[in-house]
Amino acid sequence: MEKDMSFKQLSMETREVTKEFAKLEKKKWTPETMATELSKQLGEVSKQIMMLEGNYIPQRDRLPEYAHSKEQLADELSDVLFIILRIADHYKIDLEEAHLKELELAKKWFKENPA
Repeated sequence: MEKDMSFKQLSMETREVTKEFAKLEKKKWTPETMATELSKQLGEVSKQIMMLEGNYIPQRDRLPEYAHSKEQLADELSDVLFIILRIADHYKIDLEEAHLKELELAKKWFKENPA
């Protein structure tokens, strides 16, 4: 898979993978299912960060369910992006366009409210 693809290409690839998952899933994912999955994935991101930053007791480092690494954090962040793209597609939101608009608003705000 191409590493330097555009956001639109990334979104299209994600849609293709989502179609394949849909063939295997026990039932169709609803917005509520997707929101629950997003919450679960954010929990996994939080757990990886907590472990990487040494916020748990040292004994957890030996437990398989607390395995952690920068690579595992990257995987969890990718899962979050995957489900966010899936939610955006469900609601027919152009996430690239929405994010660019948000960036412009932020730039405008900083310009009007210098530190």
